[in-house]
Amino acid sequence: MPQMIIEARDVGVELGGGPVLRGVDLRAGRGDIVAVVGENGAGKSTLLRCLAGLQPGVSGKVGVFDRPPVDEPAFWRDVALVGDEPAWYPGLTVREHLELMPAVHAAARMEVGTALETFGLAGRGDMAPLSLSTGQRQRLSLAMALIRPSRLLLLDEPERGLDPAFRSRLAACLTEYAAEGGTVVMATHDLRLVEVTRARSVTLEAA
Repeated sequence: MPQMIIEARDVGVELGGGPVLRGVDLRAGRGDIVAVVGENGAGKSTLLRCLAGLQPGVSGKVGVFDRPPVDEPAFWRDVALVGDEPAWYPGLTVREHLELMPAVHAAARMEVGTALETFGLAGRGDMAPLSLSTGQRQRLSLAMALIRPSRLLLLDEPERGLDPAFRSRLAACLTEYAAEGGTVVMATHDLRLVEVTRARSVTLEAA
C-alpha cells in the first residue's frame, strides 16, 4: 500500500448560503496523479483550496500528511500550488523568479537553465514576467512550482493557455514528478492530459 498523502472525507463548503461542495471524498497516495474533473461551477478550484488550507468554512475531514492543511511555512515546504496567476515580483526577470525558488527552499529539483529549456523559456530569461504572453506566464508558474522540491503538487487547470505540444511536455513533467514519489492533484478540463498521465479521475457534480 502506498503511503497516504491526502485523505479527505465528506468535504463540504457553503458560500453565500448555498453549497459549493457536498460530500466529496478524495484519497491520494505517494506517487499518485489524481485528476479532479467536472463542469464549471462543480467546485474543482474550491476543493483544491480546501487541500491547500486556504478555504474557510470547510466541513468534513481534510488531512494532508496526516494533519489538517494550514497556510504556514512548514506546510508550503512540502506543497507547491499553481492556481491563479501569481503576483510577480517587480523588478525581477524570468530567470530571477526561477532562481528565487531553490534559494528560498535551499534545494532544487533541476537547474535554472534546465527549467528554462524544459518550459520553453530559454529565450525569455531576461524579460519581466508581465511582458510574456499568457501561455508563457503559465509555463513560468509551472516551472517555479517544479524547480524546487516538494511532496505534493496542487494544480488548478495547469493546461490553461498552453498549446497542444506543451501540454504533452507538461504530461511528461508530471509523470516524472510522480515517478520520483511526488503526489499530484490537478483540477482539469483536459481529458487528454488525464489520459496521458494515467491519472485517476475524481468527478465532481454541481452541489
